[in-house]
Amino acid sequence: MGVQKTMPFDDLRDYIRALEKQGELKRVPFEVDPHLEITEFADRAVKSGAPALLFEKPKGSPVPVLINAFASMRRMELALGVENIEQVAERISGFLQLQKPEGLIDKLKLLPKLSELASAFPKSVKSGPCKEVIRRRDFTLDYFPVLHCWPGDAGRFITLPMVFSNNPETGKRNCGMYRMQIFDAHTTGMHWQRHKQGAEHYRRLHAQGKQTTMPVAVAIGADPATIFSSILPLPPEIDEMMFAGFLRGKAVEMVKCETSDIEVPANAEIVLEGHLNLGELRREGPFGDHTGFYSLDDEYPVFHVNCITHRKRPVYAATIVGPPPMEDFYMGKAIERIFLPLMRMQLPEVRDICMPAEGVFHNLILVSMRKSYPGHARKVMHAIWGLGQAMFSKCIVVVDEDVDVQNVHETAWKALNNIDPQRDIEFCLGPIDSLDHASRLPNYGSKMGVDATTKWPSEGFTRRWPSTIKMSPEVTRHVDELWRRAGLDRR
Repeated sequence: MGVQKTMPFDDLRDYIRALEKQGELKRVPFEVDPHLEITEFADRAVKSGAPALLFEKPKGSPVPVLINAFASMRRMELALGVENIEQVAERISGFLQLQKPEGLIDKLKLLPKLSELASAFPKSVKSGPCKEVIRRRDFTLDYFPVLHCWPGDAGRFITLPMVFSNNPETGKRNCGMYRMQIFDAHTTGMHWQRHKQGAEHYRRLHAQGKQTTMPVAVAIGADPATIFSSILPLPPEIDEMMFAGFLRGKAVEMVKCETSDIEVPANAEIVLEGHLNLGELRREGPFGDHTGFYSLDDEYPVFHVNCITHRKRPVYAATIVGPPPMEDFYMGKAIERIFLPLMRMQLPEVRDICMPAEGVFHNLILVSMRKSYPGHARKVMHAIWGLGQAMFSKCIVVVDEDVDVQNVHETAWKALNNIDPQRDIEFCLGPIDSLDHASRLPNYGSKMGVDATTKWPSEGFTRRWPSTIKMSPEVTRHVDELWRRAGLDRR
């Protein structure tokens, strides 16, 4: 079932109202403990198809908690204001296919697209709702209902933060989402993994040796397109806030922090302004992660909070990760559909991709392709390993274009029938996701590519390749009618 376009949402509470109107939100009016209990609620809700949850009275805090706001494809469609996620991919494809206009008519046709692009650029404003309350002293992170998600976690973690930093060489903004363990009332961990842009900014600034601190700002809660944009695997040269403006069809208003020049979304619910001392590390973790296992403790930078600003009655936005499928699966599935056109721009032979929940994004990618020459499937594997964060893909299975990779059962059946393991499986070494606990070394390990395409004589296969069993269409149509006459369609 689709949803009516309601974009752009002004802020998080505007989205909450839309969720409620669509029957996609359940308010919990009684006290629930952020220590484990909210996680148990959220986990059950995702796996049973229940609505998003708004905990109005979290134990120990006056701030309500919103969770599972993106935890279904219907909610993702509502968040992005489309009937189907594929519509976002179609918009991106339209921009990628822009050609130099040849005449007046072509130029006139181009104007709406150029106008749409122009409206996406972030807009600086002097103030915003996120500054309704400004706390420079006597503030504490304990005011907010930060979740202790799983029994083995090292503590409470901020799980849906938009972390803003600036490139020290270019001044360009980056926004990423990195979990933050609460150490005390004024400090947290900053879990940006080695391959993330925030970590790169930190390394460059440290290497320059010109200053001892790095300013960082963290926004919690905003309109859904802005939150979603902070997790996207965008190229470094693309501003996440500009992409958020593209998604919502309206510029994101940005306001300068009280204690630094970093800008944050003016419509945010909560903003933590602070800094990192370059070279200061602290043990962070373990944390119950999206792999379904606890990620191990390790050394990460420390974020010192200097100032907190927030709305008068803020809403704390959170998520949980753990044994799949969780909310992050639906966000990941949306990313898969949205970024397929970008992949196909570089790999036009790719027809479709699928990242099943069981693969937790980086452990398995299923790829269907139009094969044109011997070894083509292997070229596709290695090309994907060279595409941004797709480099973390531990297993890539490539099948022919007639296989529906969204149907994991069909793909597994076709792949397992089509491979000769020694001939069709290859291994290579390279970067591995920091959360992969099985790799031989942190951030480095092996990957597997499986060529499950039909093998050709030019690939050394000289036997006959069998056809797939299919019933004739005429018989299928005739038996459809007989099936209905027999009443079997009502079972």
